[in-house]
Amino acid sequence: MKIKEKRLLRGPNLYAGSPCLMAVIDDGASKSPGFAARLFALLPELPPDAAVRLADDALLVEAVEPVVMELQRLAGAPGGFGATLAVPGSARTRRVVCGYSTEQVADRALRVALELVHAAAAERPFDLAAALAGLRETAEDYAIGTSTNAVVQAALRRGIPALRLTDEANLFQLGWGSRQKRLQATITGATNSIAVGIASDKQLTKALLDVAGVPVPAGSVVATEEEALRAARRLSGPATVKPLDGNQGKGVTTNCATPEEVARAFAHARTYGRKVIVEEHLEGRDYRVLVTGRKVAAASWRRPPCVTGDGRSRIRELVEIENRNPARGEGHTNILTRIPLDALAEETLAKQGYDFDTVLASGVSADLRGNANLSTGGTAEDVTDLLPQETRDICIRAARTIGLDIAGIDIVCQDIAKPLREQRGGIIEVNAAPGIRMHQYPSRGAPVDAGAAIVDALFGECDGRIPTVAVTGTNGKTTTSLLIAHATRLAGLRTGVTTTEGVYVDGVLTRKGDCTGYHSARSILSDPGVDFAVLETARGGILKRGLAYDRVDVSVVLNVSSDHLGLDGVETLDDLARVKAVVAQRATRVVVLNAEDDYCVAMAARLREGVEVIYFSLDPENTVLLRHLENGGRAVYLQDQTLVLATGARHEALLDARQMPVSLGGAARYNIANALAAAAALTAHGFGLAEIADGLRSFVSDAKHNPMRSNLFDVDGVTVIVDYAHNCAAYAALADSARALSAGRLVGVVAAPGDRRDADLIDIGRTCAAGFDDLVVYETENRGRASGETASLLVRGAKLGKLADDSLSVVLPSHAAIRHGLSLCRPGDVLVFGCGTALSELTDALRPDKPELARRIETAAI
Repeated sequence: MKIKEKRLLRGPNLYAGSPCLMAVIDDGASKSPGFAARLFALLPELPPDAAVRLADDALLVEAVEPVVMELQRLAGAPGGFGATLAVPGSARTRRVVCGYSTEQVADRALRVALELVHAAAAERPFDLAAALAGLRETAEDYAIGTSTNAVVQAALRRGIPALRLTDEANLFQLGWGSRQKRLQATITGATNSIAVGIASDKQLTKALLDVAGVPVPAGSVVATEEEALRAARRLSGPATVKPLDGNQGKGVTTNCATPEEVARAFAHARTYGRKVIVEEHLEGRDYRVLVTGRKVAAASWRRPPCVTGDGRSRIRELVEIENRNPARGEGHTNILTRIPLDALAEETLAKQGYDFDTVLASGVSADLRGNANLSTGGTAEDVTDLLPQETRDICIRAARTIGLDIAGIDIVCQDIAKPLREQRGGIIEVNAAPGIRMHQYPSRGAPVDAGAAIVDALFGECDGRIPTVAVTGTNGKTTTSLLIAHATRLAGLRTGVTTTEGVYVDGVLTRKGDCTGYHSARSILSDPGVDFAVLETARGGILKRGLAYDRVDVSVVLNVSSDHLGLDGVETLDDLARVKAVVAQRATRVVVLNAEDDYCVAMAARLREGVEVIYFSLDPENTVLLRHLENGGRAVYLQDQTLVLATGARHEALLDARQMPVSLGGAARYNIANALAAAAALTAHGFGLAEIADGLRSFVSDAKHNPMRSNLFDVDGVTVIVDYAHNCAAYAALADSARALSAGRLVGVVAAPGDRRDADLIDIGRTCAAGFDDLVVYETENRGRASGETASLLVRGAKLGKLADDSLSVVLPSHAAIRHGLSLCRPGDVLVFGCGTALSELTDALRPDKPELARRIETAAI
């Protein structure tokens, strides 16, 4: 088997609404009898239907998808969707689609699956244990921390989008644009860096809390053993010794009653920090209170790691048994942490009269730590409901005194249900980035959704989303997107827009190039300076990476016509319509559809429940439009050169189409259609008639604001139109508009991308022959074809369109083709330069004979 193509679809896509790995795989392998049995012997939990699919006469490639899905499950990173699809025209090729939760695991699982399937087919041994170990290691490397994941999942449940900003770190963006929040573990973008510094200095924390009237233990900072011993002697009882800037309970020793214990504790603390705190040991239990914003979200009683005897096993064996608990893992990778058998555990046991080889009597327990941090193996019991209001107020005041928006308050007292001052309890630490495993997954008591409490503190009632419009279709996407973005900017919103020409943020070009895919949309949604997003979404972006958004407010589908067929598995117009429908199906409020396009109209039946359809049409008598209005729907249409917004029986004029520069005085009907779609999208977002009309009336589609989209120039009395047109529908619309501009002759300088099918190129040539009086064929991006091959197919189509030989020329270089086209023109004629890639093609063609004109055009485009 050979992988011909592989894509990681990171968002909603043609196959599913969640991330998928898609691979096109050729099956050139053979298998010996009994293949399915050998495969099930290796992976006995494969789904039962796999046995039917893997019969002896089945292709080997049929096994890949179920094996990839099973490997991901065994690695601890299961995917939710799998499919094996036929590839038209290739009997031994399959399109394998596997959903995933961790991209890197899915990618590796595909490679492992191919090796495993080949081994089973050839009756070779396969080291499944080693392969799974590698997959599990990959899953752990890219896993999200337990606390971070709790917050992220809480955000997703509320409909707040979450973007992982780096593959390895727990750094997330929650929300979009100007409403986003940043999160790393439980540190948020609102967490004060000064406050984090204060919280890491335990002595400074105590000093500030003491001034604020918060009960804290007495103590001091020391740098030497002698200072530690003196500080301990000044205390009225046992001491707790810990590093000044430690965390997770590292280096902490409690209840040091003798000079020897203080000395050992000091040495232990020094391994974690240069300075050490010696403070009053507060008697009682260890509690953690989580403060989120200005409220207490949860409280836990933290118990030190311990084991209970069975009368037979040594303590080290009891610890080993407990560490095999599936809930325990390394560090913060699981609900609980494995209990360490280290020097501190040995010392803790010694204080109780035990060592690692002691056999505890049945029912007798032994602690292995003086502190109860989960990171050193402790457990937790929820006590949230026991907290008196006074203690809650103290904890909130402590967090505010330090300056933390999210804080873990460590309390030691005899009974958390009683006020602290009544029992000489106190706060021993205030922690930034507190772990929330103990609250989410307590060993005893009811779990508290601490992640949701953090999300509530961050967002309140907001869902973190900015208003969004996604625009797709075969032709007109860029102009429509820019029209919408221009109107929203005019209304005072900082707007980000992605287009075929680049990414613009508040009118400033931030990235140049074809920016209609996943990464460009994500850049807009990640920009904190964006209040409103308009996302041009092209076929290629959907197929290559999927969508960058889980949903949008409004989707616009302009049209579906022949283009890019035969590429990326899209063979027919029905296939292309299914790709465009991916955008329509992501809308949650409104989908704007072309009432004159049957493929667009058909999409209305496959939208999310409750999503409104707004139709647009150049034809006010269109039957789909009229039926929709009769049923009380909304629409935007053209009536006698006037754009009209209709809601059932109410019809309101927006503006005269000829007032819009983009309409070329009413001649460019395709741009009037784009304006109708833009007006519908703006209406869907609640913009008023005046705001919409102002936006459409003031948008200029020139070489500066909308390059290569019907840009007009005067060349010695000849009107030159430069346009990106490269398919039949675009060329036909462009020719009609150009014809309406002048009574003179119409000259077309035309090309098409070479990766189109032969039949499509011939159709383009035929269409151009019907639209233009004279035709000059040139070549631009041949994309694998030999020089002259694309042009010859266009010429064949032009001849089929009955264009006379003396009206047809072939001039392959674009500059020469433009010059030749101009030589055929007289003042009053119109020349259309189609399939252009840059305005420089025109200026370079003009420069030898008309340098000043070339310079003026270049200056105007800046």
